[in-house]
Formats: sequence, C-alpha cells, structure tokens
Amino acid sequence: MLAQLAPCCRGKQQSILLSLPLEKRHQCFSDRSPRLPTMETKQEKVNMSKALSSDSASYRCSACHGDEDWGPNHPIRGRAKSRSLSASPALASTKEFRRTRSLHGPCPVTTFGPKACVLQNPQTIMHIQDPASQRLTWNKSPKSVLVIKKIRDASLLQPFKELCVYLMEENNMIVYVEKKVLEDPAIVSDDNFGPVKKKFCTFREDYDDISNQIDFIICLGGDGTLLYASSLFQGSVPPVMAFHLGSLGFLTPFNFENFQSQVTQVIQGNAAVVLRSRLKVRVVKELRGKKMAVPNGISENGVLAADLDAEVGKQVMQYQVLNEVVIDRGPSSYLSNVDVYLDGHLITTVQGDGVIVSTPTGSTAYAAAAGASMIHPNVPAIMITPICPHSLSFRPIVVPAGVELKIMLSPEARNTVWVSFDGRRRQEIRHGDSISITTSCYPLPSICVRDPVSDWFESLAQCLHWNVRKKQAHFTEEEEEEGEEEEEVEEEEGEG
Repeated sequence: MLAQLAPCCRGKQQSILLSLPLEKRHQCFSDRSPRLPTMETKQEKVNMSKALSSDSASYRCSACHGDEDWGPNHPIRGRAKSRSLSASPALASTKEFRRTRSLHGPCPVTTFGPKACVLQNPQTIMHIQDPASQRLTWNKSPKSVLVIKKIRDASLLQPFKELCVYLMEENNMIVYVEKKVLEDPAIVSDDNFGPVKKKFCTFREDYDDISNQIDFIICLGGDGTLLYASSLFQGSVPPVMAFHLGSLGFLTPFNFENFQSQVTQVIQGNAAVVLRSRLKVRVVKELRGKKMAVPNGISENGVLAADLDAEVGKQVMQYQVLNEVVIDRGPSSYLSNVDVYLDGHLITTVQGDGVIVSTPTGSTAYAAAAGASMIHPNVPAIMITPICPHSLSFRPIVVPAGVELKIMLSPEARNTVWVSFDGRRRQEIRHGDSISITTSCYPLPSICVRDPVSDWFESLAQCLHWNVRKKQAHFTEEEEEEGEEEEEVEEEEGEG
C-alpha cells in the first residue's frame, strides 16, 4: 500500500546483476586489466550485454540524462497534469510543471584519474528510488480507514460527521475511530448521527492493536494528529491523508473544503506521497525495585511491550519516533551531562539543557526553535541539536541516516536526565541506562497535495513565514538620475 518503485537505469542494471550467480557478478565487477578472453567468457559477456540492454532500453535516469523517458508502460515521474489534488487557483497555475531531474544527485563517477577507483562490492549494491517518482498505488481497493480527530475540539465535530458519512454511505468503507471520540457529549446527543455511529469500529489506544486492519488514515486537526497516528503503528504505517484543521498545520497540507474529490482521488490511487523517515529508538534500563504493569501486552500509550531480560537484568523498550527524541535536564537546576556515541565511538559530551535527535520531518519542530537548519523530509539524515549548550562552539550537526547513536549519562553527571519521544512517554534516564537511536525501516507515507517539494515550501511560507519581509522599493527615474550624478562626482574626486 505504499508507493511503487520506479527504477533508474543504474538501479535496473544493478537489480539484474544481483539476480546473477555470485561468480558471474564478480566477473562484471572485475578489474580493467587486459587478459585473453576464452570462448566461455565471451559468450557470457554477450548474454550479459543483451540482458542489460533489453531490460534498460526503455529506462533513462533523469539525473544522468535530464529527461523523463520511462517507457510506454511506466508512469511519468513528477506531477502529471491530472494528478493535482489542489482546488486552489493559485496552485493550478503550476500544472504544466514537470520535474526533469532526480531529487537525488547524479550517479557519481567512481573512477578517479587514470588508475584509481572505488572497490566494488556487488553484495552491497542498494537501489534508492527518486523521491519525485513516489506515487501511491493499491494492491487491492482500500476497504477500511482510520479517522483521527483532535479530542475536545467542538469546531471539528461537523467536519468529522461529514467525512464519516461520506466514507460509509458513499464509499461503503469500514471506519475505525478511537472509542473516546464517540464519547464526546456533542456526538452522543446528536440523534441524526445515531445510525452512522452504530457502524463505527472502535479501539482503545493502550489495549487494542489495529495495525493489520487499517488500509489508510485520515487526520482531522493539527500536526499532533499525525504524530499520534505514527505512535499507533510501531511497524508498517498505512498512507496518511492529513487535513489542516488545527493551529499550525505544517504536516497537514489538505484543506477540508473539497474533501470529497480529494478523498476519492486517494482511494483511486491518484496521489503523490512523501516518505517521512522515523527513528527506531531502543531504551535499555536497569531494573530498580518493582516491575512496571503492562496491560494486555502493550505498554503505556500504545508502544511495544517492554521485554524483561532476566539474564542481564535489563528492561528494554522500543519506540518509533516521527519528529524527535528529546533528552533534557528535567526539573533539576544542574546542567545535563550526557555522552553521545556514534557507531560505538564517543563523539562528544553535551553539557547544557539537553540535546535533540530529530528526523528531517522534526527539523522544523523543536530543533528549528533550538537553532537547527530545516531539512527537506526526502533528505536521508539524522540531526543532533544541543539545547542551550554551555559552549560557544557547539553547533547543530547532520549525520548520515544509517548511523547508530547511543546516548548515556556521563559518569561525572550530577543529576539524571529525562527523555521524551515526540513529546510523549516521558521517563527518567539514570546511570547505567542507555538510549540507542537509528533510522527506522518503517517510514510514514504522507500523501501530498501536489508534490513533496512544492508542499514543503508551501508549508514553510504559510506556517513559518519563512523569509517573509517587506520588499525593497525600486528607484524612481529622478532618484536613478541623482544616483548616477553622485557616482560621477565620486569618480571625479577619486581621480583627482
């Protein structure tokens, strides 16, 4: 239920190479030193050449060739004319736009000078799809939808009712909602909504697992509804369509006015998606005193149940985080003092109010307030941002998405620290505890109004007012003439 992959020319060839026996892969990546070919190796090269040419004839990499030729049976990358989900006249003017280059950089040349090259390892070849080509498709027609509504917000009751009626009666879909949503007095007292309310499937956040029952998600509210949706799915996440009905709405690009047509297009598989990377966090604690109660195998706030390892006496908890992991000094008046390890090596000790480890999606949240750069969600990276560090040289850094970070209290720390995950599940970290963080293999597929790049810059402008200022006025003709005369006078004085 995620976007299908559209391979580039090099990725297609690499996938063919990986399908060959290991000894033939090594022949393809052998050195360029001259040698006498045998009849067998000649025939293998001919077969290999035919395989590569036939499979990649209709594929051309936009990063290498600068166009969008994907063959007759493959959808064009970028935003097609009929694919825009926006009803805004301002956005309609960009319908002719077609991306002609990959969002990733071009395939690097791996030969350096006449003799040097990168050592090839066919077992580590990995193909990454161009984010501009990521579009939603369905293996089967979606039948169930989870509707997440901001709790205790009276302004959302009418949109919630209209959406649910449309999904149930017009599209014959099974609608899941959280049980406490239907306990709202305004919904309970609405007799007209009664017949629809009986058709809902309900769940409780801390007890019921619905991860294998939901085809896609619709959020009504602000960015918090998207973070909540992420917390419900600790594995694969269904596609998320978020409507802007909250206060900020940086992650909720859809307007509710024309929800019928927009939802219909998503159900038909006509939408672009941006894969928002998440962090896989593993918290290891030493057992101290009594054990924590875990209802029905699921711990507090719907996260995976804690694993108690009797051999080493540790309590292990895992979380999937969309925005950021925040480690701070909590109620203590002392500086926090934590060691940060990267792939097992100590890189720094944070002395200050704390540190933020965030995804590119989270770079526009707490990290931005702490002075970090804002990163597009398609950039594979992890950000490390100090909170009020007691150092003039501690700047935020960006590290590759594949590294593993480990954070522990320094032996010299005077107090404990506290950690939270997307602002929730706050808990204390003491000496001997550790927090391991790496990029999760389960991203959150967020459905776009237009495309990943346009939506992101639209959010920067509309929500954060990025680089908004009054424009400088141009000179009048009289001012231009006066300026030219002043320049001539200055030149004459300079020559004199």
